Amino acid sequence: MPIEVNGKSLETDEEGYLVNLAEWEPEIATIMAKEDDLELTDEHWEIINFLREYYDEYQIAPAVRVLTKAVGKKLGKEKGNSKYLYALFPYGPGKQACRFAGLPKPTGCI
Repeated sequence: MPIEVNGKSLETDEEGYLVNLAEWEPEIATIMAKEDDLELTDEHWEIINFLREYYDEYQIAPAVRVLTKAVGKKLGKEKGNSKYLYALFPYGPGKQACRFAGLPKPTGCI
């Protein structure tokens, strides 16, 4: 189902992940969050931007356990825990945050 962003129709797969990762722009995250009844805060953007940087470096979207450790290392242990990440992304910090960030579904996510 395509997503409409700034007058463009962008293709997504059956789970709502962007097909062409190069088409991502921040407005996509805002639109996807609204569809999930979420309002993105600075804390959400911190994780979304972290995920995009992680993907640029490693060419893979991290699973939750790896994400939690990596966030803890870079942003501090108060943010590098499942409770914090699930509070921000209730449908799963791996799946939902990666979808918002325009990344593929993390390996190992069902």
